[in-house]
Amino acid sequence: MLAIPIASVVMASMITTLPIYAPLPILPPFGFLMFLAWRLMRPGLLPVWSGVPFGLTDDIFSGQPFGSAGLLWSLAMLTIEIIDSRAIWRDHIQDWLIAALLTIATLLGGLWITAMAHAASHPSILLPQIILSILLYPLVVRICARLDSWRLAT
Repeated sequence: MLAIPIASVVMASMITTLPIYAPLPILPPFGFLMFLAWRLMRPGLLPVWSGVPFGLTDDIFSGQPFGSAGLLWSLAMLTIEIIDSRAIWRDHIQDWLIAALLTIATLLGGLWITAMAHAASHPSILLPQIILSILLYPLVVRICARLDSWRLAT
């Protein structure tokens, strides 16, 4: 039962290995979006510490400095845990807002971590990637919902 969410996050992280050429970073972090969708849709399914292994797996495929996504995904998971402990209920719009803010923070955090090792670009270079990530989040949630209904049916 747990293999479907794990496999979907890992396969979504592998999308960044596709040979797509763009002068700017435009490909959304599908692994992170899938991870957020599973966590926000099914709160008890993934443990809090799952951000580390999923993030490290994403680092392997994305080419970011090893450990950066492990740290950032863990911080995102802890942020969601804090929101869940304080919120009485959430709807889809609030989940979309949470995912949008965490995606922006994670992309900017990844740029900041990369800037420690290399000369980094201005953060405005991430604007197309951020916008596309925010707009594609409902599609990722729809895919997770389909996978979840298939997971529960088996």
